[in-house]
Amino acid sequence: MTRQWRTIIAVLLYQWWKRRRRYWVHPINLAQRQYGEYHRLIMELRLHDDLFQRYFRLSRELFDELLARVGPRIARENTHFRQAIGPAQSLAICLRYLATGDSFATIAFSYRVGHCTVSRVVREVAAVIWDVLVPEFMPVPSVEDWRVIAEGFHQRWNFPNCVGSVDGKHVVLQAPGNSGSLFFNYKGTFSIILLAVVDADYLFRVVDVGGYGRTSDGGVAAKFSAFGEGLCDGTLDLPQDAVIPGSEQRGPMPFVFVGDEAFPLRRNLMHPFPGRHVPGVQRVYNYHLSRTRLVVECAFGILSSQWRMYRRVMGVSATTAETCVKATCILHNFLRVMTLRTEHRTAGVGYCQPDDVGDCLQGVSRMGTNNATREALRVKAWIYSPRTVVRTQK
Repeated sequence: MTRQWRTIIAVLLYQWWKRRRRYWVHPINLAQRQYGEYHRLIMELRLHDDLFQRYFRLSRELFDELLARVGPRIARENTHFRQAIGPAQSLAICLRYLATGDSFATIAFSYRVGHCTVSRVVREVAAVIWDVLVPEFMPVPSVEDWRVIAEGFHQRWNFPNCVGSVDGKHVVLQAPGNSGSLFFNYKGTFSIILLAVVDADYLFRVVDVGGYGRTSDGGVAAKFSAFGEGLCDGTLDLPQDAVIPGSEQRGPMPFVFVGDEAFPLRRNLMHPFPGRHVPGVQRVYNYHLSRTRLVVECAFGILSSQWRMYRRVMGVSATTAETCVKATCILHNFLRVMTLRTEHRTAGVGYCQPDDVGDCLQGVSRMGTNNATREALRVKAWIYSPRTVVRTQK
């Protein structure tokens, strides 16, 4: 054997020795049932509802309700070598990450589990939360659901025939490897885009997560989301055109979504008139549209205040970040709906239980030009004509 081969073998043996697994379970982690955060601190927090709420961002009753729903899907069997992490502890680890955005290493030390274990638990539990809750708390809206949403916007925000407020939010994360400038946004950070449609009660009705940060909100809605393609292709199952109260002479008008200037003007998608100095009627229209559009901004504010991971740079992969964002959106609806049910104020929420909540927005054709059609301009001009504004305000 030559000297060169002996050197290569020595280097390989040294690398194997450095990478070898020193422990099956680290001695510190063996004491998790005695000193781990879940078995010590959380058991004490259960005696104090306010502190439990501050720790997990949800009450003890809602934690138990969520555990009853997702527990069977995240439970693991014990082996002869070691005991598996229970579903309650797995849910606690995932919620703690969503509620704080702490690093996996910090949570691993607190709960006395492995770093890789925390990464796997967060990814798997977040995916299960979405899969279990989405059929009930974010189903695919039907025609009747859109009508209920439009009635809510008309009553609460004085905007008729509105079926949702749409906007995008940048979720900041570390630059993924070998991604170039795909995730680099105009704010100078790396992010993925959360595109959401919100109803009058600050509930997410449609979400699309995973758009590249370099793409604008309008670009995501127009080219890279099933919602935008379905809106252009007419497959969103929107209600038939209806007459706006106080403007019967205009005839039936379409149901529309409202957004900011970044979104293109479509027959079913309205944005404000451009410029600072606009005529009186257009200024009234901009006021009502902006007032209605703030619903989605408030929903994003509630979401980021509830789940503090949005206030940090997520040090996870883009796939894991997408899973966590979807989990927080469905948890947002879960908390609001369950709170309304507890307070006996569920009237008007308008949730349904569809038989098929599959992906009904796939297989649509490619969208065409980004220019507004004449019909879209007509709808925008007629929604708040002088006579319509006066009659709706009465």
